[in-house]
Amino acid sequence: MQFGASTFIWVSPFSNKTLGLVKKVRGMGFDIIEICIEDPVTIDASRINEALKENDLRATICGAFGPDRDASSEDQSIRTNAVKYLEACIDAARELGSPSVAGPMYSAVGKTRLLSRDERAKQWKLGVETLQAVADYAGQHGVQLAIEPLNRFETDFINTVEQGLDLVERIGASNVGLLLDTFHMNIEEKDIPAAIRKAGSKVFHFHSCENDRGTPGTGHVEWKEVASALREINYQGPLVIEAFTTEITEIARAVSLWRPLAPSQDWLAQEGLKFLRKVFAPE
Repeated sequence: MQFGASTFIWVSPFSNKTLGLVKKVRGMGFDIIEICIEDPVTIDASRINEALKENDLRATICGAFGPDRDASSEDQSIRTNAVKYLEACIDAARELGSPSVAGPMYSAVGKTRLLSRDERAKQWKLGVETLQAVADYAGQHGVQLAIEPLNRFETDFINTVEQGLDLVERIGASNVGLLLDTFHMNIEEKDIPAAIRKAGSKVFHFHSCENDRGTPGTGHVEWKEVASALREINYQGPLVIEAFTTEITEIARAVSLWRPLAPSQDWLAQEGLKFLRKVFAPE
């Protein structure tokens, strides 16, 4: 298994000013740094590649999806902007060697509405059509899309593995699968290991997050069962710790993080990695 740490644990946005994080993440013992692209303008692929090479570290890419990047919006200009943004993320993934672009790319995070059946059907139609175009672009560049179901408080669209698989099937592209996140699964899935097994070969990426979004191993996620399920489906992709800091108020507000969840962000990453390496050690 390859273990990763999200840049969101420490910084927002990631840029040349925070490039020292690459060395820091490697020094902690991680194999991967997950770069969240909030603004493609801040991503200097050449400089990042130099830092990755110097520190023998790999990169994965995830996206950030606000109201102006809503792939299922009824506003054509917003859907067009979502495609443009995702194409920039795909370009960065290709340049940085990330196998996929991950995230809840079907809608805007925080968009929660009680829709009629017809309105929901239209949302699905628009989201599928938009992501089919993105999937085609990604396929041309050898990049996968890993779609992330979110909990009900963050989206009204894709909450469960079952819904995620439905979306993947409707898009109908072999390079489209799922990013599963144990934080969201803890809220939405009745049986997390069973949901992982149901997703099977369509699990392209994995976020190893505690039930409170804090340090893995300090909450009630059943990690041994999670590890067992991932072994059963022969998952060989990254295991990334994604967490957030209260020091970045905009991000903290977006994810409803009202209190520190660890003594420090470094402690969260280091102790989380130590725990995950133990749980996912070869049997």
